[in-house]
Amino acid sequence: MSNDIAKNILRGVVFLFIQVLVLKQVEVNFGWLTEMSLLFYPLFIILLPTRFPTIAVMIIAFFTGLFVDVFYDSIGVHASACVFLAFIRPLAFNIFSPREGYSVNLYPTIYNLGFLWFLRYCSFLLFGFCFFYFAMEAFTLGYVFQILKKTVVSFFFSMLLMLVFMLVFRPKE
Repeated sequence: MSNDIAKNILRGVVFLFIQVLVLKQVEVNFGWLTEMSLLFYPLFIILLPTRFPTIAVMIIAFFTGLFVDVFYDSIGVHASACVFLAFIRPLAFNIFSPREGYSVNLYPTIYNLGFLWFLRYCSFLLFGFCFFYFAMEAFTLGYVFQILKKTVVSFFFSMLLMLVFMLVFRPKE
């Protein structure tokens, strides 16, 4: 059990540093595509084991988002989007539940549940995260078309990045 916790902490730290040290700079260097934000760190929350209680995942998500907020100079936008992601995660588990159900110690990865299941599960969560993130960034639904445009573009590139990571490294846990 403590080995699982250590693996998840290490994964979270690596994902956060990839986000704030590498992907933030990519956004700056590709200024011509201002509608895009590469969001890789939500994969940390998406890959947490199914047995984690929702409240624990929401607390982890809050601090994960708060860490990113510090580097992005956004006040609570990432934190609120991460908590929303943690909140809808059980809904995604219910919607995309396999016929035989989930194992107690299951990690929701391509290796454990297959590519199509992971694609649907991750797409649902990432799209919800992106929409909520850009809605909070604008702080009004008056800019719904800009929010949707940013959501779709960021979702596409972020999902592509996450799928490449999952297919190359094929984590079991």
